[in-house]
Amino acid sequence: MNASPLQPAQGKDKGEGHTLYGGVTNRRVTVRDIAAAKQRGEKWAMLTAYDALTAGVFDEAGIPVLLVGDSAGNCHLGYETTVPVTMDQMVMLSAAVVRGTRRALVIGDMPFGSYQESPAQAMHNAARLMKEAGVGAVKLEGGERSARSIELLVEAGVPVMAHIGLTPQSVHAFGGYPVQGRGDEAAHQLLRDAKAVQQAGAFAVVLEAVPAELAAQVTEQLAVPTVGIGAGAGTDAQVLVWTDMAGMTAGRVPKFVKQYADLRSVLGNAAREFAAEVGAGTFPAPEHTFK
Repeated sequence: MNASPLQPAQGKDKGEGHTLYGGVTNRRVTVRDIAAAKQRGEKWAMLTAYDALTAGVFDEAGIPVLLVGDSAGNCHLGYETTVPVTMDQMVMLSAAVVRGTRRALVIGDMPFGSYQESPAQAMHNAARLMKEAGVGAVKLEGGERSARSIELLVEAGVPVMAHIGLTPQSVHAFGGYPVQGRGDEAAHQLLRDAKAVQQAGAFAVVLEAVPAELAAQVTEQLAVPTVGIGAGAGTDAQVLVWTDMAGMTAGRVPKFVKQYADLRSVLGNAAREFAAEVGAGTFPAPEHTFK
């Protein structure tokens, strides 16, 4: 009988002949497992995580890759953009996610200002995420402009996930969050960026807010996996910010988001019920009281 995708596969764990979800039973997912999934044509899911508790839930659910995104700035730290997020904050959040998981490959985001100055700066801060937080890989934004830093990190033994298309750290340069890669010139640049980061050694490439046809073309031309967010169904994997996916985000969400739950209402209703019982004097009840 075949193992469920979210249940451990039986037998030896060689990382071959098994799905990404079921093939790793006694160790963390690695970049080699991700590469093997590309060769099998297996699609996989990635979610963001920012704390040990929710990371543990996603790990138990079988999500093979968790990204400690600088999106924490928007959905956890109260910033309007990702730009203010600091390296110290990313180290703290990444360490929490690592502690809360056993199986997932944990990727730490390199925040704005932590790698743009020079490859040496990128190496210093990537080393912090690996040594202090214990992540298995890092992610940084930029295509051709970031290729030298990616190359240096990979040469030093740091697995790197690249991020091209809409790069949120460039929000002020973009003047918002527009779709990227529209028009021949922009499409050719995106392809150049994708090939540049692959050549530099990136093990995967995030494509954000890119027309679906272009994202599928990039995926076909690259040997490494592509991870789409607002890039259509033709990429090798999909990622969502978990608070968007689970319905925690207030107000309007991006077009590419599907909300799989309404946790904001669930938590709000629980808080209101708690407050009502406290006000009525029915909580704590005898079963919640020490004698």
